[in-house]
Amino acid sequence: MTPYFEFRDFPEGITTAVEAALLRAARSNRFILGEEVGAFEEEFAAATEATYSIAVGNGLDALTIALKAVGVGAGDEVILPANTFIATANAVVQAGGTPILVEPDSFTYNLTAAAEKAVTARTKAILPVHLYGQACEMGPLVELATKYKLAIVEDFAQAQGASWAGQPVGSFGKANATSFYPTKNLGALGDAGAITTSDETVAAFARKYRNYGESEKYHNELIGVNSRLDTLQAAVLRVKLQHLDNLNAERQRLAQVYLQELQSIDDLVLPKTAPNCSHVYHIFNIRTPQRDQLKVWLQERGIHTAIHYPVPIHLQPAYTFLKYKPGDFPVAEELAATSLSLPLFPGMRYEEQEHVIQSIKSFFK
Repeated sequence: MTPYFEFRDFPEGITTAVEAALLRAARSNRFILGEEVGAFEEEFAAATEATYSIAVGNGLDALTIALKAVGVGAGDEVILPANTFIATANAVVQAGGTPILVEPDSFTYNLTAAAEKAVTARTKAILPVHLYGQACEMGPLVELATKYKLAIVEDFAQAQGASWAGQPVGSFGKANATSFYPTKNLGALGDAGAITTSDETVAAFARKYRNYGESEKYHNELIGVNSRLDTLQAAVLRVKLQHLDNLNAERQRLAQVYLQELQSIDDLVLPKTAPNCSHVYHIFNIRTPQRDQLKVWLQERGIHTAIHYPVPIHLQPAYTFLKYKPGDFPVAEELAATSLSLPLFPGMRYEEQEHVIQSIKSFFK
């Protein structure tokens, strides 16, 4: 059997190091906003080349707080791709804004500066999502935001360690958000997230808002929430952050094997990486009109796959209030109908990947 994802001891010894970090954090008896949290925030800020990192309870909270921090509220529009995970749109609504969906690029599946056509007088921010682990083409997006005086809020939940023109994702926006859900490239042992920024005002807001709006204990300047990264998760993330480059390099190595071995199959569309963008392959997405049949074929051979994402946001029952209809976003709808995510994770064995490759080749014979 080949799992879609499985936690393995890769690089060797990381499991023991994580266990030791957990024990150290537990023995500190500082379980909420302990020293490990502050240390992780500094280290993650350095890794993303941002001035500040504010750790929170999960990725959705990170997105919501980041949007609030740049001023998104009632009546404001936020531009985002139609083919992202539902949390991206949910965060806009939670912040009080209105999601304005646009088509992704048919080549990279990412938001591009073509989103300019969706800008109105009510647009407050642009929310690029570094989908599947590929960095968006940030240069043109920054130019677009500057032209219309809009805030950029990056969603880099799937792309920790990716970069555009050598600059890490999570450093371009006025505020940026990520998730450390366990299966992410940088994953905790439960829910966790962070906001990155080089804006002192944004950082101060996020730090207060995540902790009931407190400036100091029992002195509340804002009506905030409780979304604090716990010390145990911070300890785990500090260990894994040290290995992020190696973990990403292994994902890239496995991706290159797929790309090389599957390139001759005419009915498959393989991932393509745009110039100046790096790809850390949180997800290895292929496309075929025979997606559903291929998924069943692989399942019958003990190979687990996933679909990211089977229903685009504009067709979700929760978002009928946006009044979109089938056919409004044909690229996003085609992605939903044809995409299949293959097994790819650090520690995946040669024979497991070879089984996937040979099974796909046999399907298309």
